Amino acid sequence: PASIYVITREEIMRSGVNSIAEALRLAPNMQVTRLTSTEYSNGARGFAGHPDSQNFSNKILILIDGRSVYAPLFSGIAFDMQDVLLDDVDRIEVISGPGATLWGANAMNGVINVITRSAHETPGTLLRMEGGSREQAVAARYGGSLGGESAFRVYAKWFDRGDTELADGAGAQDDWQKTQL
Repeated sequence: PASIYVITREEIMRSGVNSIAEALRLAPNMQVTRLTSTEYSNGARGFAGHPDSQNFSNKILILIDGRSVYAPLFSGIAFDMQDVLLDDVDRIEVISGPGATLWGANAMNGVINVITRSAHETPGTLLRMEGGSREQAVAARYGGSLGGESAFRVYAKWFDRGDTELADGAGAQDDWQKTQL
C-alpha cells in the first residue's frame, strides 16, 4: 500500500517556497525537517532517520525527471545540491510507502519524482528577484528554439541565506551563499 500525492506547479508558485525541500512540505504524506540553512532531512510515514547521527535522506528515492540524484559517496541526498529553478518544475510526485521492489535501492519508504517542464514550454526571458530578512535571491533564465524539434534553456541563480535561529534566539552561524549556472 502506498500514499500518493502530486504537488502541482500552481501549488508551488502560490506557496512561495524557495527550494525543492521546502516544496515537499506541501505533501501531507511527507515530513521535512530543516536541520541547518543548508541541510534538510525528509521522511515518510514517520521514518526519517535520526537528525543527530544522520543528516541526509537515504530511505526515500529522489528522482529529477526520472533520474536518481543520490550522491554515490554516501548513498544519500544533499538537497543543497539539487537546486532546480522552481519556475521550471511542472510537478512533484510523492509516493510514500515501500517501493523498493518497483523502483530499486533507496526506495524503502517512498519515491519522490521532480518533473521539470520541457525547454519548449519555457521560451523567452525570465528574471526573478526575491528579498526578505533572512534570504535574498536572483535568478535569470533564457530559453529558445534551435529550429524544428530542438529547444534549449539556460539559467543562472544566486542566493544569500541567513543563519537559522537557535532556541535562545541566537544565530547558528550557518549562513551561506550559492551561485549556480
